[in-house]
Amino acid sequence: MARDPGEMVKGKIKVAIVGGGITGLALAAGLVNQKYLDVHVYEGTAQYPDVKPSFFMHQNAISAMLSLGPDIHHLKKTLDMGEKGQEKVELILAQGPHAGQTLGAAVDEKPISRSVLLKGFRELIPSDRLHLGKKLRQISCQYTRGEEILTLEFEDGSSTQCDCLLGADGVHSITREYLLGYHHPAAHPKNHDGWKIISPWVLTPEGYKQIHPQWPTCASILFGPKGHVNCIPMSKNTQLNAGVASHGEALDEKKVEHLDPRVYAQEIIQMIAQGKGLSQDVLVHDHAPFYARASVAIVGDAAHTSIPFAGLGAGQAMEDAAVLCELFSRVTEPRHVGCALAAYNEVRRPRTQAIVDLARRVAHVYASAEDGLHEDLERSKKLLYVPADMLDYFDVLGQNKSALQLFYKFVDNGVPCPSRRQDDNDDDNDNNDSNDDTVYSEYSDNLDEDEKWTSL
Repeated sequence: MARDPGEMVKGKIKVAIVGGGITGLALAAGLVNQKYLDVHVYEGTAQYPDVKPSFFMHQNAISAMLSLGPDIHHLKKTLDMGEKGQEKVELILAQGPHAGQTLGAAVDEKPISRSVLLKGFRELIPSDRLHLGKKLRQISCQYTRGEEILTLEFEDGSSTQCDCLLGADGVHSITREYLLGYHHPAAHPKNHDGWKIISPWVLTPEGYKQIHPQWPTCASILFGPKGHVNCIPMSKNTQLNAGVASHGEALDEKKVEHLDPRVYAQEIIQMIAQGKGLSQDVLVHDHAPFYARASVAIVGDAAHTSIPFAGLGAGQAMEDAAVLCELFSRVTEPRHVGCALAAYNEVRRPRTQAIVDLARRVAHVYASAEDGLHEDLERSKKLLYVPADMLDYFDVLGQNKSALQLFYKFVDNGVPCPSRRQDDNDDDNDNNDSNDDTVYSEYSDNLDEDEKWTSL
């Protein structure tokens, strides 16, 4: 067996974060300096690529990120990337009788470069706590003196042990499979609505040769009957992140004309057709019945992947990190871990799953997925409406406080969900053959029948 990347330190609670994306690094940046924790991140890639696609951060995401700790505040500079006016997002009908009309405009949404934010988080994490090239293969557990010790095995042959596992391993999460059971209907991602995205990155001077000067002044999203196009200015107007999203049919990277919503998006589509960028299916999970059990939890996309058209996914990942960092600031001994994760599950699962459903509703408007939607201006506006207290005015610190109250309750009275039984650490936990039905049923006895098998 290869050397253990990050051996357990006597007297400290080892927290293993699997996945070094935005969620995992945000978590690590907030946890790494906490007195009783020994925090390590295990990232599957051997080196971080220069990831171009951007995303939006609502005010709730920014507030959650800044609550992670004082060291995070210097990342505020990363958020102040747009010139004046570039924090506005315009939602425009691009086809039908109301073509050219703006359905609405959101302000104070920050367009963020993914690679810049990742770099900023990495700078806050000591190099000996970030382990690259560690792609998780399998999880197993054993009990020692009543405490659960988790073993993580990686594809390079190495392994490590930990007291707590936080799975930030994305939409194809091994941790989610382990937690729910490989054969659980919500364990694996799906593309229910047939979405596909092409998203190239273009230097602004090149973009000006092909598109109207309006597009680099604010983020524009233009709706058509089979999908939508967008154009987002980034890095102080030096680069454009453009994209085409197709709904319900195959999308060829070089044949996007069938999405042409006449005049308004023609230039952007042509620029996208000539560029090079990511092409991907849009995968989501059916709702999980729980996000945590005993000393294992899933966070970010591993827990609640959202359709990426409304800038909601990153915000929920930041809120996950904020709640967990607040909770683990009170964790001083191993028995507290299960209490912290149970409180995280109780507070975060209902909200994140409501946000996932909201994102899917917004995506239907973007593609006019319902009959006649692009012809009905008022109906489209109504479906796009998002209560401000769900996003920009959501009380992030109040959510953290609610989680802490539950944590103290669980410490005093016990965790309401069962710990993983000792006889569960047998062949059931093989990630390719796991059959966790009895364990799942045991946990879900107190859930309503509809809640057990919720589908998007």
